[in-house]
Amino acid sequence: MATEKLAAGGLIIDGNSGPSRVLPVHRPRYDDWSFPKGKLESGETFEQAALREVKEETGLECRIISKLAIIRYNYRTEKKGLRPKAVHYFLMEHIAGIIEVPGDEIDRAEWFKLADAAKKLSYEQDRGLLASIP
Repeated sequence: MATEKLAAGGLIIDGNSGPSRVLPVHRPRYDDWSFPKGKLESGETFEQAALREVKEETGLECRIISKLAIIRYNYRTEKKGLRPKAVHYFLMEHIAGIIEVPGDEIDRAEWFKLADAAKKLSYEQDRGLLASIP
C-alpha cells in the first residue's frame, strides 16, 4: 500500500471583516479553485507548513485561529497512478501583506464572500471545509 502524502493548508478569512470573506486560489495547471496547501518539508509541523504554503501561494502573513479538519483523498501522479494524500487544514486570519501570487503554480488569489466562494470552489471537500467555519 502506498504511503500517504502529508500536506497542510489554510482557509484564510479576512481579518478586517471576520469570517465573511475567504481567499481561495486558482491553479492554472488544473484550472481549479481550491485553498492554498502543499506538502510538508523535512522537520516542519503541520502548522509551520500551512503558514509557509499560504505565504508562498498568496503573499499574505496569517495567524492560525484553529485546526479545521484533515481531508483525505487520492490524487493522480504521472508515474505511479493514484496515491493517498492527507491535508491538514487550519482556519487562518490575514494579518499583514498584500496578495502576491507566484504565477506558475498559482496564478490568482481573490477574496470572495462565503456564498460566492462556495460556488467558485472546484471540489466538494473544499465546499465542506468552507461550510465548517464556525
